[in-house]
Amino acid sequence: LKMAAAEPGAAPGGGGGGSVPVLFCFSVFARPSSVPHGAGYELLIQKFLSLYGDQIDMHRKFVVQLFAEEWSQYIDLPKGFLVNERCKVRLVPLQIQITTLGNLTPSSTVFFCCDMQERFRPAIKYFGDIISVGQRLLQGARLLGIPVIVTEQYPKGLGSTVQEIDLTGAKLVLPKTKFSMVLPEVEAALAEIPGVRSVVLFGVETHVCIQQTALELIGRGLEVHIVADATSSRSMMDRMFALERLARTGIIVTTSEAILLQLVADKEHPKFKEIQNLIKASAPESGLLSKV
Repeated sequence: LKMAAAEPGAAPGGGGGGSVPVLFCFSVFARPSSVPHGAGYELLIQKFLSLYGDQIDMHRKFVVQLFAEEWSQYIDLPKGFLVNERCKVRLVPLQIQITTLGNLTPSSTVFFCCDMQERFRPAIKYFGDIISVGQRLLQGARLLGIPVIVTEQYPKGLGSTVQEIDLTGAKLVLPKTKFSMVLPEVEAALAEIPGVRSVVLFGVETHVCIQQTALELIGRGLEVHIVADATSSRSMMDRMFALERLARTGIIVTTSEAILLQLVADKEHPKFKEIQNLIKASAPESGLLSKV
């Protein structure tokens, strides 16, 4: 539970004057309780957690506010505030949208290749194009030393990853039945990569496995980049609405060229020429990106 900058200094709780009634408000709820006379900020937080702990998102930022009679509205809890008389306080989640910058560096990035399997070839729109782009991304990952995690959805029935995609050096290649790639083995692998912050995600299907993977990853605090020219579905409508939904959640929808050039960042990068050659060998532009 992260508190905003408006929180007061750590005022000692406790004191010898019995208890003081306090109304604790959170969301649409208001619950009367009491705290010891002279209780400070820390004791108020503990009380909020005891009353509403099962409803508070511990990863959000909050501010504690006090109802001020003189203003007839809530104000940020004053610095050093101590409870000396009956009062009303509330815990407010901050609604400020923090812009996701989307910076990528090889040392903090991992690539996720999702279910690029043989049985999907005839069903997925522009499958040949996303295979070509996916292979280019994996070549780039090898050049830049970026770990790659690959999954295959029920390979017994749907076949292995297509032969055109070279999985040499992949950190993990896993079968799965769950739609999301976030399996226990994947979480363990991520924990082994020091400083991982960003996931570059591509494969099929956009509205199923890609979408569910992306949502689980951002729920774990990771930044997700979906490669639009390496991601598709059977239906372009499903693909379009999935990308729109994901973009609204703060996931970055981007392209393979943007990803690769962002990772090298400088013409003087020792791998720039090799990355440039990968980009020059791009597949002809299809109708895929017009459906974003």
